[in-house]
Amino acid sequence: MSEANILHADLDSFFASVEQRDDPRLRGKPVIVGGGVVLAASYEAKAFGIQTAMGGRQAKRLCPQAIVVPARMSAYSEASKAVFAVFDDTTPLVEGLSIDEAFLDVRGLERLSGTPEQIAARLRRRVLAEVGLPITVGVARTKFLAKVASAVAKPDGLLVVPPDAELEFLHPLPVERLWGVGVKTAEKLHRRGILTVRQVAELEEAALVELLGRASGRHLHALAHNRDPRRVRTGQRRRSMGSQRALGRRPKTPDSIDATLMAIVDRLGARLRGARRVCRTVVLRLRFSDFSRATRSHTLAEATAHTPTILNTARGLLAGAMPMIEREGLTLIGISLSNLENDDAIQLALPLDRQRELDATLDTVRDRFGSEAITRAALVGRDPGIVMPLLPD
Repeated sequence: MSEANILHADLDSFFASVEQRDDPRLRGKPVIVGGGVVLAASYEAKAFGIQTAMGGRQAKRLCPQAIVVPARMSAYSEASKAVFAVFDDTTPLVEGLSIDEAFLDVRGLERLSGTPEQIAARLRRRVLAEVGLPITVGVARTKFLAKVASAVAKPDGLLVVPPDAELEFLHPLPVERLWGVGVKTAEKLHRRGILTVRQVAELEEAALVELLGRASGRHLHALAHNRDPRRVRTGQRRRSMGSQRALGRRPKTPDSIDATLMAIVDRLGARLRGARRVCRTVVLRLRFSDFSRATRSHTLAEATAHTPTILNTARGLLAGAMPMIEREGLTLIGISLSNLENDDAIQLALPLDRQRELDATLDTVRDRFGSEAITRAALVGRDPGIVMPLLPD
């Protein structure tokens, strides 16, 4: 059996921690980043039940004394770069998951840097000393278990799961700790009296497949036994890219929802072309007033990076979901583009047309003069929303 040499490093309440770092008056106090919608909350605010993506009014009702600060995306981006510099100085095998978390593979570094636990402890000290932020690290033999360990160790903790105690650690945890178990899947399991990972592990794979479907059943059966063969991969290009917008709890008109969808697709189209990628699948993601979620997807016959094609597809998915939106009330909308490929072969296979020229011209103008230099008439005067900092595409 291999050693526990995979680290999952995850900054604690990242945006809120940056605000508390930069303003000593905020330390130890409940802090909310973002006004209309909660982008992040300090652990002091989370203690009152405040959650990310919650409406600002609801958050203030839960914690009237919470201090609300505006988001500073440039500060978060700089902090992320500084933290990833520490990651890269720790090991050459770093797989970034988002701007505030990554997997690190430290196998073979014992003589140079010590045991994985010592490396993790040093990493935490360096991030605090050099960047001024708390970070939690989970250490385990698999990526899945390392991520679970960091979640259990939060905030500002370090947890190592020895290979001979993996199932002893994993099995008492609630089923929600398994990747892929969201609200709907948890409800299905709970209705069958399945509350812990141990109970999932005790089921035959065939029983889980019958209950959850082939893909989900096989996936959860493997994770419940800590079977996760994935290695830490560097230089891996994204398999998908997405963007979403929290809308608050106020009623929305179809026009306002469509405008938000257009803004999201415009940003994603530019990102896709900037990364020289094309997509085949468009996924619409929705969240409703009761916090339930729904997704709709469509796979195109031909890969594309053209904004109008993506937008028309997304609008079709949205139109199909409108009865549900009218019934449930929409609080978040997002688009993901998946089945990504490099654009080399596609560009050679298809002739350049006016739409490609228009996309390229708009991208050039926005790159040079800013994203608001040229926009759709339907978006003039509307809040463009906050553009979250991202890892390179």
